[in-house]
Amino acid sequence: GYYNCLGRDGTIYSRLKHVWLQGRQVWMLARLYHETDRFQKPEILEAAVKGAEFLMKYAKNRETMKCYLVLTEDGKPVDVQRTIFSECFNVMGFSELSRATGRKKYMEEALKMMGKIVHWVYEDDTDLGKPKLVGKQHTSTMAVPMMLLCLIEQLETVDDSLAKDYEHLTKTCIKEILTHIQRNGTVVLENVSPSGEELPGYDGRLMVPGHSIEAGWFLLRRIRKSGKSDMTNTIIESFITKPFNVGWDSQHGGLFYFLDVDQHSPVQLEWDMKLWWPHNEALIAFLMAYKYTQNREYLEKFYAVFDFTFSHFVDSEHGEWYGYLSRRGEVSMDFKGGPWKGFFHLPRCLLMCEQMIRGLVSA
Repeated sequence: GYYNCLGRDGTIYSRLKHVWLQGRQVWMLARLYHETDRFQKPEILEAAVKGAEFLMKYAKNRETMKCYLVLTEDGKPVDVQRTIFSECFNVMGFSELSRATGRKKYMEEALKMMGKIVHWVYEDDTDLGKPKLVGKQHTSTMAVPMMLLCLIEQLETVDDSLAKDYEHLTKTCIKEILTHIQRNGTVVLENVSPSGEELPGYDGRLMVPGHSIEAGWFLLRRIRKSGKSDMTNTIIESFITKPFNVGWDSQHGGLFYFLDVDQHSPVQLEWDMKLWWPHNEALIAFLMAYKYTQNREYLEKFYAVFDFTFSHFVDSEHGEWYGYLSRRGEVSMDFKGGPWKGFFHLPRCLLMCEQMIRGLVSA
């Protein structure tokens, strides 16, 4: 397994291992090895294999297939999360490693876990351990269908024959994501009712600009793959451009983390911080929007995000990026890896942007 908690200079400050980040790192290493000539090194593939073997041995309850959230250094469970995301990142990691190695056992594990995830989301979530509280309002959170759409894309990348198997699920996920466009198309809300209506209270007014933008490029890539290019401008406008315009801090630059669409003060204490990953998603999204439309407005927005990120997040002395800045753009936490920041969002962003730029230049 990988140590995730790395200080500014790479010093390990905790030996706990976070399962989200384990699966993400397996995926990232395998993807770099498979798709980039300069990373086709035996030690990179070996590192991905070691991470996957650690996950297969320790990450899940073998009876329910529910994965843990945090493990000790030697693989003992420390914490569990009542969601599907530890499992999702295992699916990503195992399937990509199967593509890189040709070993069927990793794809078999990914498909088995994918089946469980779909079962929990649409049939019976008992194994997730969520209590059934009578006052709890039923909520459709955008993270779930967008994550499932990401997994479908990933699995089809390994085996395109799966497209038919996941055809109905793909349509369901896209339909669910689109219900988060609210108020006559002016906002994307993180939470809506299962029937696609706005919810009362601060949870119902929550907007996460980075998440909306990430969902935007997921959708954009998917509709282009399916030949529905007539939806391109709608997706870009609703999920990428408008959330960016609302979320961009005109005073200090950068994207706010959380916003209340009625301009109330968000309840999340870190709402005005500038985090690395929303800016990674914005770089991908605007470059992809430009790739598909050749509209220079999107390229200019890419430049604006680029200028902010490379002047604020990059650590020129020790390398890598800081993850957490104050509203003014000052470093708030100087570690390079933590319980939620690992080897994923930044390298994925750099890899995808490099690939798109190479494609644009060659075209």
